[in-house]
Amino acid sequence: MSILSVERIQLNAVAADRTDAIRKAGDLLVKSGCVLPDYVGGMLKREESMSTYLGSGVAIPHGIYENKDHVLKTGISVLQIPQGVAWDEDGEPVFLVIGIAASGDEHVGVLASLAEAVEDESVLNELIHTADPEVILKHLGKEPEA
Repeated sequence: MSILSVERIQLNAVAADRTDAIRKAGDLLVKSGCVLPDYVGGMLKREESMSTYLGSGVAIPHGIYENKDHVLKTGISVLQIPQGVAWDEDGEPVFLVIGIAASGDEHVGVLASLAEAVEDESVLNELIHTADPEVILKHLGKEPEA
């Protein structure tokens, strides 16, 4: 069972703002059966208290501890926004919004896999501009190391 599937990837998306982007990434998790709808509210609440911007045009919104019961299965969603969306007060653009839903401590492995994939500038550039969901799957759909 992969943490990412084509149904949880939205390419060439447009988001009005950070909140809209988080909702869209969360909706992909809801529609694919990873989380209950209330989880998206937790993702928004997390963002209010602490930015999930990683740098290099990537944000990783996820729920808060109180939302752990809303996670049905571990998974990630990828919202690719080629035009970018302003994330924090300083207006840093985000091009990849990677929504994370993890039960237990599984998110630690998910985060390690994501960090590795986005560390490489050429891979990151490919992820931001690809028109093929298989490219996203190849780089971000790896099973986390146990």
